[in-house]
Amino acid sequence: MITDEARKLACWLTLVALSLTVLTGSADAQQPQNGNAVVGERYVPTIWVDPDGCEHWVMDDGFEGYMSPHLTRDGKPVCRRGNVCGVMNSDQYFATNSARIGASGHQRLQRFFQQAKARGFIISGHTDSRASDAYNMRLSQLRAHSVAQVARSVGATVFEVRGYGERNPVASNATAAGMAKNRRVEIICIK
Repeated sequence: MITDEARKLACWLTLVALSLTVLTGSADAQQPQNGNAVVGERYVPTIWVDPDGCEHWVMDDGFEGYMSPHLTRDGKPVCRRGNVCGVMNSDQYFATNSARIGASGHQRLQRFFQQAKARGFIISGHTDSRASDAYNMRLSQLRAHSVAQVARSVGATVFEVRGYGERNPVASNATAAGMAKNRRVEIICIK
């Protein structure tokens, strides 16, 4: 059975071999008419893991791709995803039309981030659909940033802060109970 580490090493070696071929394979290229040689820079392909757990590679010409060989039916890579480890009901942490966290909410969040065993976090804010889209986007972003500030205050790593406004509801906005569920801040733990 091939381990993830072995697969990563094989991908890395393949990329290095490709870059060396690109660097040395141009020996037969014609020299410029004026006799000046063009000297290129040495390039080492890059591999990184984004905050969502997807491994990427990139070449010097800007071509990039995912390292995961597993794809969903619609062609998206299957990556090591974080899991939603906390959902904050916005009504309990924020006053209406506000992105300020109260003192008790601040303390609860500090305890959460101190006790969560994660490498880092992605924090996303969501609203119900009662206001305009622009207002909801701004409010969700501000609330997510407020939570991220609390995380950073206790030394937690925040990879990304996102505001989705009303665009990702988890319940119907046709009822008061559904709207209350949609007013939330989700915390994704990256292990």
